[in-house]
Amino acid sequence: MNRGWITLGLVVGGTIVGLMGTDLVLPAVPHLPEALGGDPSRAQLVLAAYVGGSCIGLLGFGALGDRVSTARLFIGSLLATALLSLACALATSIEGLIALRAVQGVVAAGPAVFAPGVVKAMFDETRAVRAIGFLASIESLAPALAPIAGAGLLALGGWTLSFEVMAGAAAVVAALLALTGGVPQVSRRGRGSFAALVSDPVFMRYAVSHACVLGGLLVFVFGMPTIFVRVHGGTLADFIVMQLCGISTFIVAANASSGLVARRGAERVLNIGTGMAAVAALGQFAYALAGGTSALVITALFVPVNTGLGLRGPPGFFRAMMASHGDDARGSALVILFLLAAAALGTALVSPWIERGTVPVAGAALVFHLVSVLCLFALPGLREEGALSPSCGA
Repeated sequence: MNRGWITLGLVVGGTIVGLMGTDLVLPAVPHLPEALGGDPSRAQLVLAAYVGGSCIGLLGFGALGDRVSTARLFIGSLLATALLSLACALATSIEGLIALRAVQGVVAAGPAVFAPGVVKAMFDETRAVRAIGFLASIESLAPALAPIAGAGLLALGGWTLSFEVMAGAAAVVAALLALTGGVPQVSRRGRGSFAALVSDPVFMRYAVSHACVLGGLLVFVFGMPTIFVRVHGGTLADFIVMQLCGISTFIVAANASSGLVARRGAERVLNIGTGMAAVAALGQFAYALAGGTSALVITALFVPVNTGLGLRGPPGFFRAMMASHGDDARGSALVILFLLAAAALGTALVSPWIERGTVPVAGAALVFHLVSVLCLFALPGLREEGALSPSCGA
């Protein structure tokens, strides 16, 4: 039992390494033009390239899950991430860094693909939902704490130090997983396919709605360091406070989600959480259109977006896994692929206008939230007997 929890902790550590690829680097993005050349819009592509590369990696690892052991793929992904992180630290131009970041995103996608399936393999359904909520809370600390750490590393050793730390973290987690015996094998379905899942409206309901809520939030987050520093004349402290407030409320909501599902039902919690996030995103856009630049107001509007995501996140993600009918690796890969594609597309589209303020990022985020609401109304859900319910147990 102790070894199982240690393994689970290392699995979470592996997914956090992948998150470092965006959040630890965020504070350095406004300073990259001075260090490597280019302009602010090109510097934003350092984020978009990583996320876009991750989209390709998700498909690759999802397909390889039928043919190669989970442990080999998981550990191999971490080792490759360590090497690519070191290569990024040696980049001498913004174009070179963007290219390396795309490859880094590809190889770093493994842990995100397999972690949900590992949780599902280790717990029964009821405990798995609680575990997903708990693990999501731990993983959500990365967006809150990594920018703080990134800002410190930037001051201590420049923009390259974040990549060097990411390389070290990936190598350490890989070594510890190898020493503890690897990770449990994720469920395989050799005759499954991505096409079958994409053509299933029930799976798509949960996968796309989840991806759009989180993707919209990420588009907003990716743009705010540059907006706070270069447009509003603030500091990275404004961004860090916004993140800390948002992540704190997410953690509370995510851990309360399973109890609400037991009392109100999963579909109602999904609707409430999605609607709350969409209304808050509408508020963000309206404030931006009005010319608002107060970091306090932006933070206050950011909080209910995270609360809505926290409420709907664990049951929504688990239902997507249930709707994949045992094709865990591909199902998980597609959910994360959709959200990263949304984040990459949104970030790339708004990057040319990033110095015009909050309107572009808030508008793009709102579009994604509205698509999430539409999915819940337009696509069919799991039948009650096949869905997560209070009666699901060991």
